[in-house]
Amino acid sequence: MSATPDGRHTPAYAPADLTNCEDEPIHIPGAIQPHGMLLAVDPGTMHVAVASANCQELVGVAAEEAIGRTLASLVGDAVEDAVRRRLVEATFREPLIISLPESLPGSLAGREVDVTLHRSSSRLVIEIETVGRPRSVLLTYQSARSAMARLSAETSTVGLAAQLAREVRALTDFDRVMVYRFDRDWNGEVIAEERRDDLNPFLGLHYPATDIPAQARRLYTVNWTRLIADVHYTPVPLHPILDPVAQAPLDLSHSTLRSVSPIHLEYLQNMGVTSSMSLSLVQDGELWGLVACHHYSGPHRPSQDARAAAEFLSQVASQQIAERERADASSRALATSELLARMLGRLAGTSEPVLDALLDDPELAGLMQANGVAMWADGRLQTRGVVPSQAALPLIASALLSPEDSSIGSTEHVAGLDPRLEQYADLPAGALAIGTLPDRWLVWLRPEFEQTVDWGGDPRNKELASSEGAAVRLSPRKSFDKWREVVRGHSRPWSDEDNQAADHLRAQLNGLLLKRSREQIQVAESLQRSVLAERAPRLEGLDVAVRYTSAASYQLGGDWWDCVRIDDRRTAFVIGDVAGHGVEAVAAMMQVRAALRAYLLTGDAIGSSLDKLDRFVADLVDDQIASALVVVVDREARRLEAASAGHPAPLLLSTDPTLTLRPTARPVLGLGSGLATALAIDVPPGATLLMFTDGLVERRGSDLFDNLRLLEQSAGTGPDEAGLEAWVDRVLAAVPGSGGDDTTVLAVTVR
Repeated sequence: MSATPDGRHTPAYAPADLTNCEDEPIHIPGAIQPHGMLLAVDPGTMHVAVASANCQELVGVAAEEAIGRTLASLVGDAVEDAVRRRLVEATFREPLIISLPESLPGSLAGREVDVTLHRSSSRLVIEIETVGRPRSVLLTYQSARSAMARLSAETSTVGLAAQLAREVRALTDFDRVMVYRFDRDWNGEVIAEERRDDLNPFLGLHYPATDIPAQARRLYTVNWTRLIADVHYTPVPLHPILDPVAQAPLDLSHSTLRSVSPIHLEYLQNMGVTSSMSLSLVQDGELWGLVACHHYSGPHRPSQDARAAAEFLSQVASQQIAERERADASSRALATSELLARMLGRLAGTSEPVLDALLDDPELAGLMQANGVAMWADGRLQTRGVVPSQAALPLIASALLSPEDSSIGSTEHVAGLDPRLEQYADLPAGALAIGTLPDRWLVWLRPEFEQTVDWGGDPRNKELASSEGAAVRLSPRKSFDKWREVVRGHSRPWSDEDNQAADHLRAQLNGLLLKRSREQIQVAESLQRSVLAERAPRLEGLDVAVRYTSAASYQLGGDWWDCVRIDDRRTAFVIGDVAGHGVEAVAAMMQVRAALRAYLLTGDAIGSSLDKLDRFVADLVDDQIASALVVVVDREARRLEAASAGHPAPLLLSTDPTLTLRPTARPVLGLGSGLATALAIDVPPGATLLMFTDGLVERRGSDLFDNLRLLEQSAGTGPDEAGLEAWVDRVLAAVPGSGGDDTTVLAVTVR
């Protein structure tokens, strides 16, 4: 491995330094930590192929002499028999504690030891360490349930992280336990901490991505626990360095004893840390964050059962954090929805020009956590809050709102948008822009992220910083300074919720402008195209196709469709029709579509969502009625749940001709009465759901039921070899002629 603190290194690879540590092959260090021993054996014969150099001390046989001997001859028959059983049963992760024979010549004679197993290429790796302290079953069934209940009781990600820090510290007795999460660029932030009262707090600190290089992050996703019992240890080399069969160093990715990078040890030593442990927080196979444990009063080695218990709770917390983040996102979406509703209510009720009222709204900047806002409309630039030179603003907006997508754009690094911006010294760090027409845009501006956090803000952090001499290369303060260099000129990231809120405001703002603008038709056409996407979404386990055609005699209609991801399994598909045509129908459609989306995203059942939408249409949309059909598809269970408000029933096409999906329809939306009833059925693989508006089957002078039969005949049993898209095109042409209405078709195949 690379250079150790005392200057020695083992020969598995060349020394690394601060310039190339991101390339350090830390999974093949050629050495282990000295609190245990390692033997790599042939799993068929149990003959040793690789051994750690401390075999002589621990079991009385030199590493060179151990090569070729059986496992039993080194550590006793009981160990080899137990290992063979685990190998047959493939139960490597089960605890294995054995007392070694008294007759062993080494220091492990008669000792109770923890044995851990894992495969590394063609080898079975056996790691042995003493239990360390009187063994106790730290997580009984009851205590595990209690710990999980305490974690589950936390309603936010930060609260859950704080409870996890408390649980891990109670299990492991480390002086400090931190939980930190990564951002999308792999910079870390400490979001929870449990520590000794006399320790310097690190809560809220940030670290650059380089503190944990990519290869280390990869190891954290395959081996969830890493212990450094003593940061001042001398690495124990493996013999031979190259496995005789593979002719390569032994891969220790899954090892519990793996020797770690000396650069990391230097970092810990400069912090005064004497022992360290980390636990991975993983979501969907990707590292979300870490539980970092530090000790300051000498070597510290929690027992294997304590480590296993802590890892178990980290795995539980990983799942619960994912659930909390979804809940947090829903809460943020709900709060944003309420804020937008207040803003839009004020805008709808004002007699001022809509755009002027929007710019003066007291919650406009807060909607995006911005400190400045700029708007260009009707040849006039208006600003509020902290903004750069007026000449820079059009450059920012034009760079964000490209001709290909003039609806929304954002950046966390404004200076990198356009070389012409380099001449302006007062640029914001981040910007998010929405466009309504080619000559109208609104931009929110954010400051540098660095301005919001100061590592030296805590008095004790200042003391720690001042105690560092010039020889100190790596430390929390210097990492924080490096992180500030990384984020200089960058704002806080724009979240998905930010983009959704901005897009929602853009759509709703356009709806209000429709009633007041002399260019209403042009605005509405652009709005309709942006909302009714021409391309169907790509969803795992589902094939989706959609078509929208406008009426021959009108350019604008009230048809709409939507796709709402409720959770990882369920997706809601919506199709609806607001009565009428023209600007007012599109404006009403936008409000109805947005309201139903909000209800579904906040977790309301589809029936109650339609009932709420009925009251919304009755109260907020003057003299309008609408129909809607909602079908929730659970792709894993292949289950459909549908509810309708006066909308044509869908067709369900499958190999089972008896299956239908005809929910009892409540009255149309806008009457303020009636209750929706949901209907759920299970469907076979390959079943196709066809949802449509009445424009597909209604024709002047022809019978509706005859047209429905034509549609069913054309649909058959669903898509054939030509595929879903071609099948939808055939369905669109099933009923000849035109009914003078816009038509929307939405088809979903459950694979």
